[in-house]
Amino acid sequence: MRTGPSPTARALRALEILQERPGVTADQLASLLGVTERAARRYVGILREAGITVESVRGPYGGYRLGRGTRLPPVVFTQEQALGLVMAVLDGQPAAIDADDLIGSALSKVIRALPDSIGRQAAALRAYASATPDRHSARPDPTTTSALVAAVADRRRVLVTYRGRSGEEWDAEVDPWAVVVRYGRWYLLCHSYRADAIRTYRIDRVRAVRQMPHGFTPPDDLDPVAALEENLGAGWQYRTRVLFDASWEKVAPWIRPPMGRLEPDGERCVLVGSTRNPAMYAQEWLAAVPFDFSVEEGPELHAAVATVAARFSAALSPSPPENRPGD
Repeated sequence: MRTGPSPTARALRALEILQERPGVTADQLASLLGVTERAARRYVGILREAGITVESVRGPYGGYRLGRGTRLPPVVFTQEQALGLVMAVLDGQPAAIDADDLIGSALSKVIRALPDSIGRQAAALRAYASATPDRHSARPDPTTTSALVAAVADRRRVLVTYRGRSGEEWDAEVDPWAVVVRYGRWYLLCHSYRADAIRTYRIDRVRAVRQMPHGFTPPDDLDPVAALEENLGAGWQYRTRVLFDASWEKVAPWIRPPMGRLEPDGERCVLVGSTRNPAMYAQEWLAAVPFDFSVEEGPELHAAVATVAARFSAALSPSPPENRPGD
């Protein structure tokens, strides 16, 4: 009885490897296929007989690669890949459960293109799953996002029209360094010439994008995620300064970058930053840090912490006894 993948399956797997790893050598291909080097060369021959151009280059930097302009067969997903793709789409875009949604209609096309057995399972997963929208997420316009990604890739300055939180709009000429997705929100990390500083713009609030003729060079040591996190904790309306009665080493794991900069202060540490929402800063961020602290700066944050403290104190106060009939 024959066991293991068929020659056809191995040839298709060889094609997939050539797509993923241009320049793969015969011995590497053999190892990935689980066959001898001679057999690996035979599978390359099968692909060539099928009309797929596979080029081979000799030498220490040689190997197999698909010829330029090779027409490849349709993408084939395994069951796990297909279901994982549907789950990822629904997780990131809950509205995709609806076939009339923009992403939902694209997902429908993917499901229809799957082999029958896999497609049925993917369709069932979509039909019987329920997804709750993330109240913090904000979906940007795909055309706007694409234009910004293209500018990042081409290193081309852009002029963006931006709508602020209060509804006012303004134009800003920026060098788009990176597009970063953070907790369901899409951000443009850039250098703004209007502010002459690093800025983070929510892409769902970008109303228009126009490429400029000027190019730019991003910082050599740029870490987009770290730069975004650091920038989100600076430059907001209300300043904050919080002293923790614990060492930097103990407090640091509990501090998110948008909360500000944590600095040692002898046996204690101090958190310096800013926020546009003192109430959220107090009840969602500071309340989660399991160390005693005092607010040293920021009357708005001080008031917000006092409100949270009063609410929790009231929850522990004994309730007055109810008057029962006949008392």
